[in-house]
Amino acid sequence: MTVHPSLQNYADAWSHSIEAIAELVQPLVEGEWNRRTPCPGWSVRDIVSHVIGLECEMLGDPRPIHTLPRDLYHVQSEISRYMEMQVDVRRHHTAPEMTSELEYTIIRRNRQLRNENRQPSTMVRAPLGTEQTLEQAMRTRAFDIWVHEQDLRTTLSKPGNLASPGALITRDVLLAALPKAIAKEAGAPPNTAIVLDVHGPVEFLRTIRVDADGRGTIDGSPSLGPAVTLVMDWETYFRLACGRVRAAAVPDRIKTDGDADLAAAILREFAVTQ
Repeated sequence: MTVHPSLQNYADAWSHSIEAIAELVQPLVEGEWNRRTPCPGWSVRDIVSHVIGLECEMLGDPRPIHTLPRDLYHVQSEISRYMEMQVDVRRHHTAPEMTSELEYTIIRRNRQLRNENRQPSTMVRAPLGTEQTLEQAMRTRAFDIWVHEQDLRTTLSKPGNLASPGALITRDVLLAALPKAIAKEAGAPPNTAIVLDVHGPVEFLRTIRVDADGRGTIDGSPSLGPAVTLVMDWETYFRLACGRVRAAAVPDRIKTDGDADLAAAILREFAVTQ
């Protein structure tokens, strides 16, 4: 690959995860493509359709012209409608059609990455007709692909790659969104600190600090008197943060210490992406 050095880890993580997805779905029989996944409203087929669709958009392909049904309960925002278009247009595709399109899309994207020589700051297409930097786009694709790989692994009972390159990118993406979730959505009081202690295949300790103006920041320094301490394993952390599970459904996998009301509020607002 010839991508800029600062983009190489995103390209490597993307490649690792999307090849894993291809390997997971290749042997599936027709009925297995309809199995429900932890991603709200989406089946195995829907996740693979989403992956294909967004990778095609990275290639510059035009979006499909398609009218969504009115009864899709999980489609409740402009961004979810945008994402659903690539999914719904493939809902009646057969298993061979899905695997062949996925394989062809991976080949095309690998070729694009081999020839990629743009700077990380180059502006590229983003959802809803907006733009983003190439670096942001590649980071988001690496994150998105790894999370959906895990959705498929959960559904198909084939765990793995919990500490792969995509897992580390996912950790950083999710942690970057946590200060706002805690300071704004959960309403953590000014001048407080919340400690997050995650163990397992990916381990880390982070402190989210809310300043006097109510703004949240995050760092790796311990806090001597946190208002709340949350302890959980890595799989529980990313499933909560990605909206795949609610804290009430996994109380045995989360340990809280400190202000019980604030801890409950934080866990209610813990999902920073869907």
